[in-house]
Amino acid sequence: MTLRTSRLRLLAATACIGASLTGFSAHAALFSDDEARQAIIDLRKEVRERSDQQGRKLADDLAQSQRSQLQLASQIEQLQQEIARLRGQIEILTKQVADTQQAQKDIYLDLDTRLKRLEPQTASIDGQQATVGADEKRAYDAAIDLFRNGNYADAIPALSNFVRQYPQSPYAPAAQFYVGSSHYALKDYKAAITQQQALVKNFPTNVRAPDALLVIAGSQVELNDRRGARTTLERIVRDYPGVPAAQTAKDRLELLK
Repeated sequence: MTLRTSRLRLLAATACIGASLTGFSAHAALFSDDEARQAIIDLRKEVRERSDQQGRKLADDLAQSQRSQLQLASQIEQLQQEIARLRGQIEILTKQVADTQQAQKDIYLDLDTRLKRLEPQTASIDGQQATVGADEKRAYDAAIDLFRNGNYADAIPALSNFVRQYPQSPYAPAAQFYVGSSHYALKDYKAAITQQQALVKNFPTNVRAPDALLVIAGSQVELNDRRGARTTLERIVRDYPGVPAAQTAKDRLELLK
């Protein structure tokens, strides 16, 4: 029964009640009261049903809203987890990129250092400028340091190896000279003569040649070869006039008279 029908019935019952008051029969009045009561009951029932429907609808709407909120909260949590995962990946990738860039820099630095080691360098050798390789210079410096430190026994093989490895090096005459000088320092005079003769033969115009002849003459004196020493000193005066070694040779010739 609809709310409109109940209201119509209630109005009819009310009209009947009014008529009873104006003289309708008692039977008619009793019948009208029942109709009114029934109309009230029906109206209350309908109101209750409507209220229940509205309550259920509100409950359903609330439940749906709660489910939506839960779904939304779940989606937000999933998004937050995904964002956190992506941030972690970004941090890892950022570190990998940084590590890669640093590794590339290290490689470039190492390569640049290696290339510089191979690049020719300008060096002053016996008062003259010459171009030498980086490895060549390091090898010579290491060998000559042994001689300068008085380590003649180790200087001989180091300098000899240098001459064999770099026979055309601007350092080769000096290395050969110090091989002979190391032998002289160790009082191996025959070896000293042999090594210095190799210098004079291979590099006769080098500034070290007259000094090598002085070492030869000194070795000959130590070996009591005074004639040989005079011949060597006279060669210095003859072939290398004007150099300091020539004056030294003249002074020693005076001592050998």
